[in-house]
Amino acid sequence: MNNLLSNPTALDSQDKQAEFEKLKQRIHSKLVDKLDLTHVGDLEGDILRREIRLVVEHLCDTEDTFLNRNERDRLIDEVLDETFGLGPLELLLKDASISEIMINGPKDVYVEQNGKLVKAPITFRDDKHLMQIIDRIVSKVGRRVDEVCPMVDARLADGSRVNAIIPPLALDGPSVTIRRFGSNPLKLEDLLNFKSMTPEMVMLLEGAMKAKLNIIISGGTGSGKTTLLNTLSSFISNEDRIVTIEDAAELQLQQSHIVRLETRPPNIEGKGKISATDLVRNCLRMRPDRIIIGECRGPETLDMLQAMNTGHDGSLTTCHANTPRDAIARLETMIMMSGFEMPMRAMRTQIASAVDLIVQINRLSGGPRKITAITEILGMEQETIVMQDIFSYIQEGVDESGRAVGHFLSTGVRPTFIPRLEANGVRLPASVFRERIMLRD
Repeated sequence: MNNLLSNPTALDSQDKQAEFEKLKQRIHSKLVDKLDLTHVGDLEGDILRREIRLVVEHLCDTEDTFLNRNERDRLIDEVLDETFGLGPLELLLKDASISEIMINGPKDVYVEQNGKLVKAPITFRDDKHLMQIIDRIVSKVGRRVDEVCPMVDARLADGSRVNAIIPPLALDGPSVTIRRFGSNPLKLEDLLNFKSMTPEMVMLLEGAMKAKLNIIISGGTGSGKTTLLNTLSSFISNEDRIVTIEDAAELQLQQSHIVRLETRPPNIEGKGKISATDLVRNCLRMRPDRIIIGECRGPETLDMLQAMNTGHDGSLTTCHANTPRDAIARLETMIMMSGFEMPMRAMRTQIASAVDLIVQINRLSGGPRKITAITEILGMEQETIVMQDIFSYIQEGVDESGRAVGHFLSTGVRPTFIPRLEANGVRLPASVFRERIMLRD
């Protein structure tokens, strides 16, 4: 695929670009006036788009245009995107190399492409145009955004996560952030090819999932926590009943027996809110074999840990933290957010009993994402949770392009949960845990 962020048009002068935009608006207005909505509803998908394309081509023929053939085709595509899609965003959404889209007002759009931030060659006409696109996105998932509720989380059809915040909270116009996951989620082979982990790590994580260990994936923003969670879920048996809980549904699990739950914000009267805590408590009545929470960020953490301690082994969640030890501190903070007065020792005992593994994933200098630690929680020693690294990643520096380089290390520690793995038919060779450097960038 050609890079869609290269100059998308031969319209190099500002005056010509302005004329192009005026022409596009004029044809779009004529199209809206011409459409017979009573018949449009009878057509679907590609058939509808083909029929409307013929109408747009006819409208272009009636205009005294200055466009060559390529520019005319581009005009028609953009009018159709404006009518059926997400307007200027469609150009970016077609580029698989773009992992994040950041809109800072109608004239200021950036993307993350191949790990680097670059300015995108698209703009919106004005705040009103951008608001129309935001409304189109959030209305499809039954949400709203206005002055009463100026922040919203939503998702696109391919599962990409969308966050929007509008004036008066956003001072420079509506702001939108789209975290893309794509219709084809990364597989283990992809993570191995990217050197995000080693085959030995995969063997251990596969065994841990099959033996129903409780795992927390820890990492910073954009480090790949959700991608890793999706990947690990591929090891879950198709016979297990899985309940997922998310603020905006973005997990793409491949199993057949899944119940997907999504939180709900309050309505315009401030009522009807359904929180993650409510959904965790409800899902315990749904006979789940495994509970997967997209991200623990509040009081639902206590209910999740209690579920892990009461027969829902093999559960998964993610949290924001920079190291496994920080992840424990985050869990403690989120438990306190539940409002229960719990002694620190009781809180840490609950965590140590519930969580078996912490998988730390970080985004390093230059963009590479690495599993930097797989850490086992051993239990309590007085007031402290005892942990040990099984595998780790050591960054040695950066190369000429500023990209982090280093090596994966097997610490030589044999996990204490090996008998649980063997009881579930998972046998790992002793060489997996031999102390050594496993892979160097």
